[in-house]
Amino acid sequence: MTDLFAPLSFARGPAVKNRFMLAPMTNQQSHTDGRLSEEEVRWLVQRASGGFGLVMTAAAHVQAAGQGFPGQLGIFGDQHLEGLTRLAQELKIRGALSSVQLHHGGNRAPRELVGTPISPSDDPKTGARGLTQREVEQLRDDFIAAARRAEKAGFDGVEIHGAHGYILAAFLSPEINRRTDRYGGSLENRARILFEIIDGIRAECRADFQVGLRLSPERYGQRLPEIREVAGEIMRQEKIDYLDLSLWDVTKEPEDEAYKGRTLLSCFMDLPRGKVRLGATGKVMNGRTAAEVIEAGCDFVSIGRAAILRHDFPQRVQSDPFYQSPPMPISAEHLTTEGVSAPFLTYLQTWPGFVAEVQTPA
Repeated sequence: MTDLFAPLSFARGPAVKNRFMLAPMTNQQSHTDGRLSEEEVRWLVQRASGGFGLVMTAAAHVQAAGQGFPGQLGIFGDQHLEGLTRLAQELKIRGALSSVQLHHGGNRAPRELVGTPISPSDDPKTGARGLTQREVEQLRDDFIAAARRAEKAGFDGVEIHGAHGYILAAFLSPEINRRTDRYGGSLENRARILFEIIDGIRAECRADFQVGLRLSPERYGQRLPEIREVAGEIMRQEKIDYLDLSLWDVTKEPEDEAYKGRTLLSCFMDLPRGKVRLGATGKVMNGRTAAEVIEAGCDFVSIGRAAILRHDFPQRVQSDPFYQSPPMPISAEHLTTEGVSAPFLTYLQTWPGFVAEVQTPA
């Protein structure tokens, strides 16, 4: 338990005061043009006040055509700088490191928001259009430009969203990415855009700007051995500062039969990581599980749903190592006290079993 509250240094930039990272969570609280709302600033600042060492924004789209959901935070234009600058300042005042998650919805972007979505290749399942090579290069450049924007706003760093089937994960997938140019075919080619984004951020942002990467090793056409190989090479190069594994459940077994009999998390613990910090997220709802993630070999733990239920989850765990999150479904009233605005609540009500239904009198 002591390790959860020990400071953690990175190869670049400032150290984090503890091992708790606020997971980047969709909350649909931004304005329709991607500008930060008061509700979203309040939501994130409240988590910083609650003890999270690193506070990350929800996924922020790097192209207008990459919007993945209504009310999404944007970072594709300078019109977003005012709100982002204010947020970075507010988080710093409260002693938290700050990061913007860089995202593009790819073939998961809703048609009603973006028109025809885009993908590494034509995708009959979603009707997404495959990108030209020049458009792939523009996508790469827009991720890099978004990182520069986050740096200008005063954030400590960014996290590149390469998980959950969004566009960078789609490039990694041999099922979705059927390109025949330098961005398709071999795993090296399919991962090329990811490495080029990392190289570009490193070249164009200051030396102490922190860069993280989120990967998910299963689902959406991902192959565990390949994601393990990509993770290993990225950590070997030491160009990122942390790798954030999204596992859905940190205790689950892999879906790949060849890896059964162990946890999905364990498949990454034996990889040499050099100076790169490694963390994981997935159904960490109590102090004991958070500690077990560190005991398993991780450097930090990302907290999602438990941070919605209690903005001060780290402080509660520090006071009680066996702290357990409130049971679900949870009342709308409770969520409101935890900084959940009306749009966010409406979104959470689509999660099965998360928000209690209002009982009407007979």
